[in-house]
Amino acid sequence: MLVVFVNFGILGRLIVVNNAAETARNILANEQLFRIGILGNLIYCAGLMVLFTALYVILKPINPGLALLGIFWRLIWVLTWFLITLNLFDALRLINGGTYLGAFGAERLQVLGRFHLAKGIDYYYAGLLFTALASTLYSYLWLKSGYIPRTLAVLRIISSAFCVACTLIFYIFPHFDQIVNLWLFDMPMVIFDIVLGFWLLFKGLNPSRKTQPNLINQE
Repeated sequence: MLVVFVNFGILGRLIVVNNAAETARNILANEQLFRIGILGNLIYCAGLMVLFTALYVILKPINPGLALLGIFWRLIWVLTWFLITLNLFDALRLINGGTYLGAFGAERLQVLGRFHLAKGIDYYYAGLLFTALASTLYSYLWLKSGYIPRTLAVLRIISSAFCVACTLIFYIFPHFDQIVNLWLFDMPMVIFDIVLGFWLLFKGLNPSRKTQPNLINQE
């Protein structure tokens, strides 16, 4: 929820599509709010590290190799968000100008700042492939573990694989978003992530009888 609030409640209000000058004015007029958004993204990255470590610990007994591969893919997702956040710092520095940036002129700096903000979208969809791959892999491990209902695990595999497919097609055919809305790439996966989170919160880990002996033997 934090990342949604930051990117839609804060950054979405300040960034104006196809208008670098208006975006720059909004950010300068609300610089503290913009910096809060940057901090929110950094906290989100830290939270992801905690979450992914916990998932690795839980799913490692099922298959250590696949669990390790999944966390490496997840780390690429964290790195993606870190790069997106660094771009926000770069954009702010350009928009603010300064002694050594004055030679470029305010208008050019505004355009460069908006360019750095726009790069975040490219980084997002580059990283989305890896987090979708990890989600597909981890969903398979959830299915094997018996910790969650089989139906939920299967639907999570399908939604994650759908995100992988859409992202790969989008890389090759950039107008694919006119066929499948960009929101639909990862929305099903996010929905099932939320459902899984609530399931674990209220039900906890409850491996089936069929799975328990396998886990014991692996230990």
